[in-house]
Amino acid sequence: MTDGSRDRARSFSSAAGRYGDHRPSYPAALLDAVEELAGFALAGARVADVGAGTGIATALLHARGARVVAVEPGEGMAAEFRRRNPRVPLVRGDGDRLPFASGSLDLLTYAQSWHWTDPARSVPEALRVLRPGGALAVWSNDPDVGVGWIADQQARIEKGFGPGWYINERPRSQDGVEFTTRLLRWSRRITVDAHLAKLSTHSLFLIGAPGTDDFLAAERDRLHVLFPDGRLTEHYVVELSLARAPWPKRHCTEHV
Repeated sequence: MTDGSRDRARSFSSAAGRYGDHRPSYPAALLDAVEELAGFALAGARVADVGAGTGIATALLHARGARVVAVEPGEGMAAEFRRRNPRVPLVRGDGDRLPFASGSLDLLTYAQSWHWTDPARSVPEALRVLRPGGALAVWSNDPDVGVGWIADQQARIEKGFGPGWYINERPRSQDGVEFTTRLLRWSRRITVDAHLAKLSTHSLFLIGAPGTDDFLAAERDRLHVLFPDGRLTEHYVVELSLARAPWPKRHCTEHV
């Protein structure tokens, strides 16, 4: 991780409450897809949600009946998680050094957090802690740029701050780990101010990059012209990538 990436990763702790208030959740169909691709039910499954943040995804897994443990490296995020999810266990750690015994988990999840790991370390760590046949699931909420006003906003941000502002790397198949991908579209109706508050929780804005405050102010004026009643519909594409941990190879002995 570069120094710039570390600064961005650390920036979330300073705005944990705002993150929890304004970041979107995920559609129910997402966990249905996880169960389908993993080949087992979440109810009763041993799950670790890595980079849990304030617990947006962890809470959904818990409500589904999973025996979920949250893993979060940031102090501020961990404190906010405990405030919002007092009944869910949390440990401090990250995806490159998982604090779990080998073969102890059915499912390992990364919700909007895979890009903060080093895949050369996090993939072998996932294989270590998952039981044979267990699953690694990585997903994210991405703005649906097939919607005109969202595409225009993304273009303005990239023009002002560069194409790398939205950090969200997908997992790649490696070391015999093959990912299957599923896309799910959904939307939510919120106020213009809530949308801008959500936008301000992205790391580009949290680190206070030059021009971000002016950008948000100009964006507020622009969106109130587009949506004079002060409400808009955010459209998202959830990209789910899931891989199964391999079963041990069976050795057969021929008897002649």
